[in-house]
Amino acid sequence: MSDLDSTLPTNNADESVIDNADEDDPEILLMKQRVEEMEREANKLRELQAAAEKAERSTPSGDQVPMETEEEKAAADSRSVYVGNVDYSATPEEIQQHFQACGTINRVTILCDKFTGHPKGYAYVEFAEAEHIDAALAMDNSLFRGRLIKVTAKRTNIPGFNGRGRGRGGYRGGYRGGYRGGSFGYTPYRARGR
Repeated sequence: MSDLDSTLPTNNADESVIDNADEDDPEILLMKQRVEEMEREANKLRELQAAAEKAERSTPSGDQVPMETEEEKAAADSRSVYVGNVDYSATPEEIQQHFQACGTINRVTILCDKFTGHPKGYAYVEFAEAEHIDAALAMDNSLFRGRLIKVTAKRTNIPGFNGRGRGRGGYRGGYRGGYRGGSFGYTPYRARGR
């Protein structure tokens, strides 16, 4: 039996292998530092997000800027002019400078295409007082960046009104073209509604 005992491996806890080579490897140390840094950044982001959510929940609706009412929109439209044929590379500052002689300007809006982001070629200028519109309308057909601009009073859109009447209307009935199918001529067994 002594021969058998000498061939079997012994499991002594005193002889456990400790590999300290991993601790000295600079790449592993660098990776551990990066992991710790990433965990700190993740904790910061969690704290910021929690603070933002808490602030969002705690703000009452009275602190937010209220939407303009229809009367305020109509008043702003009555103080505004439409400027057409505006150069595509024009800036709001240049348009403001062009109309500065007319009076105090509250806002210049250049409309852009929502898909491409390129200007559409027209703008709106809102003045502080409605009296300044007459001076702005006198600038119709004036030269701005080598183009004759069109200046008219801004109109107020009425929701659901498109100029031909309210809602959907217009031409109803009649032949609208297209292939009707079937043979032309007498068909005694034609189904109803066709």
